[in-house]
Amino acid sequence: MGKVLSFGELLLRICPDGEGAWLKKNRLPFYVGGAELNVATALARWEIPVAYFTALPQNFLGDSMTDYLQNQGIDTSSIFRGGNRIGLYFLPKGKDLKNAGVIYDRSHSSFAELQAEDLDWEVIFNGVSWFHFSAICPALTPDAAKVCLRAVQEAKRRSIPISLDLNYRAKLWKYGKEPGEVMPELAAYADLIMGNIWAAEKMLGSPFAASINEHTDKESLLQQAKITSEELLDTYENCTKVALTFRFDEGAGIRYYTTLKIKNQWVVSPEYRSAEISDKVGSGDCFMAGLIYGFYKKLPAAELLHFATAAAYRKLFITSDATTDGIKEIEETMRIKHLSDEDHFSQSD
Repeated sequence: MGKVLSFGELLLRICPDGEGAWLKKNRLPFYVGGAELNVATALARWEIPVAYFTALPQNFLGDSMTDYLQNQGIDTSSIFRGGNRIGLYFLPKGKDLKNAGVIYDRSHSSFAELQAEDLDWEVIFNGVSWFHFSAICPALTPDAAKVCLRAVQEAKRRSIPISLDLNYRAKLWKYGKEPGEVMPELAAYADLIMGNIWAAEKMLGSPFAASINEHTDKESLLQQAKITSEELLDTYENCTKVALTFRFDEGAGIRYYTTLKIKNQWVVSPEYRSAEISDKVGSGDCFMAGLIYGFYKKLPAAELLHFATAAAYRKLFITSDATTDGIKEIEETMRIKHLSDEDHFSQSD
């Protein structure tokens, strides 16, 4: 197989602490990320050939970012160099990207000002056998949405499978269009759709019962996940795979499990719990990378989903935008979870 191409905006995440120590010490932690780059970084670490498309300014910062990506094992040959700046976002330590505390500074970035007609699509898709993007890109500007539409059209024209992450960021959809006016047209090209039941409703109009919320019992949530998955498969004829996640805060900790629907197959992952975590950013991206890894390696559905889920769960304990785990660490977590569940069931019998 060829390369996986991940398509989106590179961002710098700036992480001030809430107590103001960053001002007193003149230190402001930052991480290189962006949802699609987080996917590419994970795949490169897992030795999947991966390329990344973004737009970077033709200056020292753009050069530095390109060198950084190459050192991560990511093919940068298709990156567009132009525009004036790299996008930023500010997120206090310990906060979630869906939290109201996030501040975006992405206006007039190199990626946000891309024009579809300026891009060399032959170069971008050279040697590519999988294309990935997220709903964050079309949320930026009308032009960015047009670039995404052209990208999926070019991928489909070349019979390249497409994966879509339904990332919803309310603070980004500010140019007069609601997600439901933009995303269905893009989702129509996707072979794999990943998200959660709430994002599917917000972006693709896939309804669920008004009584469903984070306090709903697991059996009902899984039933709704199956209904949502089947509806997406029925609605979007190109779509053959739907993966949904459930991640709930429990105090300082987390509860996490996922589902996967492939035609007649319905798989539910093991459930992971922890009383404490380190960083929520990038966990969903890691799950997406795990799915792509599994399909790239042609793993059985249950093994594929467990790998992606274990990878995403482990990311919650890594302070950065992208995972630093290798395959062995993830497989060891899967093994321990399997033994733990076996022990639990044997004690329950």
